[in-house]
Amino acid sequence: MLSPQDQLTELVRALETEQHVFATDPLLVTEKLQLEDGTVLQKLHRRASRIDSNGALARVLGKIEGRLKGIMVIMSVIWCVSGFFGLFTLLQANVVNFFYVLVCLLGFHTIMLVGWLVMTLINQSKHSSNWFASFVSPSYLIRGKDDVTQAAVRLYEQQLQHSGMRWYLGRFSHQLWLATLTGMLLAIIFLLIVRQYSFSWESTLLSDQALITLTRVLGWLPSMVGFDVPNDAAIVQSRLVTDALPLAIARQWAGLLIGSLLMYGIVPRALAWSFCALMFRSKKMRLDIKTPYYQKIINFWQRQVIDVDDFVAVAAPIAPKAVVSSAAKLVALLEYPTNNPLWWQAGLDHYDGAIGAVEDFGIIDDREDLARLTTYLDQQPLQVLLGIHDKALPDRGTLRKLDQIAAHAQHGVIVQLLNNQTLETNADVSSPTFNNVRYQQWQTALAARKIGLVAG
Repeated sequence: MLSPQDQLTELVRALETEQHVFATDPLLVTEKLQLEDGTVLQKLHRRASRIDSNGALARVLGKIEGRLKGIMVIMSVIWCVSGFFGLFTLLQANVVNFFYVLVCLLGFHTIMLVGWLVMTLINQSKHSSNWFASFVSPSYLIRGKDDVTQAAVRLYEQQLQHSGMRWYLGRFSHQLWLATLTGMLLAIIFLLIVRQYSFSWESTLLSDQALITLTRVLGWLPSMVGFDVPNDAAIVQSRLVTDALPLAIARQWAGLLIGSLLMYGIVPRALAWSFCALMFRSKKMRLDIKTPYYQKIINFWQRQVIDVDDFVAVAAPIAPKAVVSSAAKLVALLEYPTNNPLWWQAGLDHYDGAIGAVEDFGIIDDREDLARLTTYLDQQPLQVLLGIHDKALPDRGTLRKLDQIAAHAQHGVIVQLLNNQTLETNADVSSPTFNNVRYQQWQTALAARKIGLVAG
């Protein structure tokens, strides 16, 4: 899977492509990062984090990640408990057949481990069927119809379909087997502590010598790491035992049982788990910065003047000069309040001629305000003077309000850009200033809509 930083970056890309309105305007963040140091990937990560300034996107991703890991932990606990109680049920008699217990412990496990190894060697360049993706689909783990949740779910589903997921699934499968074997080991240790067992061996098809030889072979590896295993005399004495064995011999068989579970069960499975973990890390998804979306951002950051003599600056869009009609005026503030009820005079006083009646409509912020204004404009032939504070971002939501007002104003809309001075009571508004970057952003937006800008 992608790293958490890459996931957040990809989620921002997906949402920005779908015209999502973020907590912070991506355009402003991208512009500020142009002058900052760092690699391209570091700046992309930083950009995504700043766009998600309220942490909403990271919380959704963290919720999905947490629930996926929670499912894995719960399944591991269930497998461990099932292994414990399975072996606990198997060892109820005081005299047990050693080879029967050993086959129950490691028989199916060994077959599955060898099968996994063979399939891994055969399918080195093929993708395994992703049953895990359908079993724990993120759409089952988190509910939500909002665009952030839906985009996060799609992002995780794309990651689950990645070719490197075969190693992720292999690691998870080995983790479940390790949990089962650990449960069995705990059960064996517990039962051997609280009960005294006698171990026997017998066979209908195999000769006694064959079983004795098999016991020696099984005991070689556990004895190499310090486990006490039966010697030849103990092996012969344990054949067809129906009563209690001497405690020393029973402990030798117990040592062989625990050693076999560790050396032929847990250790090979742990090595397979480690191999899958290493392969998954080497095949881990990386952020593809060669896509057009990221290339556009990177090209903007790398844009610079190579030769001043040959450089020709591209003229920035400029909004047309406002044409003030003789129609009655309706003035309104977009989203931000004011303590100066005559803020609009700073702009209209620059124009000669009769301004006409001026009606203050207040602040246009939520949907109810916008609906009330558009209904009123449909009934009255007015020209709207809209005051926009330098805190207002020219994002999609704000520009959508502006477009609706322009569509309903019968004598058109003109805009006056305001700053803190303009909005304060008794302030000197003869030469108001406006944030340069934000000013140009609004110039571009107004020029595209052919909405006039009132001189400040």
